[in-house]
Amino acid sequence: MKVPLLDLKRQYASIKDEIDQAVHNVLDNTQFILGEDVKTLEANIAKYCGSKHAVGVASGTDALLLALRACGVGPKDEALIPDFTFFATAGVVSRLGATPVFLDIDRDTYNIDPHLIQRKITKKTKAIIPVHLFGQCADMDPILKICEKYNIKVVEDAAQAIGAEYKGKKAGSMGDLGCFSFFPSKNLGAAGDGGMVITNDSDLTEMVRKLRVHGATQKYFHSMIGYNSRLDTLQAAILNVKLKYLDQWSNKRKEKASFYDKAFQGMDIDTPKVESYNRHIYHQYTIAVKKRDQLKEHLLKNQIGCSIYYPLPLHLQECYKFLGYREGDLPVSEERSKQVISLPIFPELTQEEQEFVVKTIKEFYSA
Repeated sequence: MKVPLLDLKRQYASIKDEIDQAVHNVLDNTQFILGEDVKTLEANIAKYCGSKHAVGVASGTDALLLALRACGVGPKDEALIPDFTFFATAGVVSRLGATPVFLDIDRDTYNIDPHLIQRKITKKTKAIIPVHLFGQCADMDPILKICEKYNIKVVEDAAQAIGAEYKGKKAGSMGDLGCFSFFPSKNLGAAGDGGMVITNDSDLTEMVRKLRVHGATQKYFHSMIGYNSRLDTLQAAILNVKLKYLDQWSNKRKEKASFYDKAFQGMDIDTPKVESYNRHIYHQYTIAVKKRDQLKEHLLKNQIGCSIYYPLPLHLQECYKFLGYREGDLPVSEERSKQVISLPIFPELTQEEQEFVVKTIKEFYSA
């Protein structure tokens, strides 16, 4: 049996007529850049997340970049980020001339460890970027409390967590700004790149809107040097259709995760730990295991999709050697990077497919 890590064709087939109609409507009206569908999506996302404003941008990476720029992050500044995350979280800090300061993670949730924040704050600290990794929110209350005390901006990286909740609050809605990615593999994925910034601050909203169109409020009149980072109308139209199904899909992901949790009970496998105050939307179902690389080889040999997020912590990446970090500096991130593997999880995944995944893993560890 062949089990994909993700199958977007199944999702498309389930809502094909609606998607096709939305695409045709855009092609008919030819408003390809910042058309009405973009405005509609911004309003829909803001409402869904419980924020006042939302601004569509070209990608999740750009969402972070523009959000940090709107907060005034620049050369000689520092931004605190978790060490165990996708590269974009660090890359955007560097692109603004600032320095990423890497913090270790909580061993169970893979999110930033709030207990480590205070000791890393300096006079240069301008922002912190808590990442809601794999679909579960970081522990935000202590983060927000510390940042309020030191007047540090909070930019939530919710690229993997749209619809996740922390104590009843939606991911992205708790900091100064929240950032989402609509990369096709995300729980709410477009047919290409796309992103969104949400905030309750009107001034930050206007800054992000200006930055996404080359720093102009009025066409051809530029008060600052910005970017070309507009969300395509075509992508917005597709996302407006998909947003209606997001909670339904998230609930199905939770059901698939529960199946895995029960199936792996009694095995020497660290399944995802969900904090009692969180709603996990399982962008990934990530386990930590012994002999991870051999298990990956075994799964792929049996045509089971899997992937490693992430095989090397940020502080050990070659491009950040100049920062002077060494192996052993952030031990939890280093340990987990050698143990994690993500298994197939998507709404249309069948129980038969999950049973085959579990059976194959059990066979590997019983051999």
